[in-house]
Amino acid sequence: MGFYADQIFPRVMDWIMRAPRFRELRKQVLAPARGHVLEIGFGTGLNLPHYPKSVTWLTAVDPANFPNALVEKQTTAGSIPVKLVRLSAETLPFESGQFDWVVSTWTLCTIPDPVAALREVRRVLKPGGQFIFLEHGRSDDPKIATWQNRLNPVQRVIACGCNLNRSIDTLIKQAGLTITQLERFQMEGVPRVAGSMYRGIATPHRPIIAEPLSSGRYRPIAPGAGTV
Repeated sequence: MGFYADQIFPRVMDWIMRAPRFRELRKQVLAPARGHVLEIGFGTGLNLPHYPKSVTWLTAVDPANFPNALVEKQTTAGSIPVKLVRLSAETLPFESGQFDWVVSTWTLCTIPDPVAALREVRRVLKPGGQFIFLEHGRSDDPKIATWQNRLNPVQRVIACGCNLNRSIDTLIKQAGLTITQLERFQMEGVPRVAGSMYRGIATPHRPIIAEPLSSGRYRPIAPGAGTV
């Protein structure tokens, strides 16, 4: 991806996202998680210290090759067993109904096809499983939203594909997930164009059945799978 994307940007974001305001939000959002958890967009592993003891195993996916030193610092210090898979969330190599919880924190802004990724989230959740999300996205304030649209092309370049203006709740619903909890708020200490937060929990209201492919990944086979 280039020196900037592989070495400079990950270190800058790791430093920014370690701020106390982010740590407290992570702790709050991850508190309900338990059992076998899938985290999409693992990054450098900053969520790891904040998972409760009720989480027994963490499977994490991320396509980026972040510097090993940043990732190992988190995975070796944590008490939860972690399996890290280097791939994007749009096509997950896991069986349907495998995970108790799926977690996404500040990730859906960057995934090229977020609806495809969310449909995969829906597929791999167990019956009764839940999806925890904490994301930034499109503001409810029309003036801020206008500036988000204007600045988005620049943001995508300097932040390695991050989008300012995605309506996170709409994307989740388009993927066939039902939002059971949603909080919208402006995060203090963050520029308003980047600080419109979506925090909540969603559940699959209709399962997706999939068959394995020769590549080890899965393809939906249920009628109407992946549609609302």
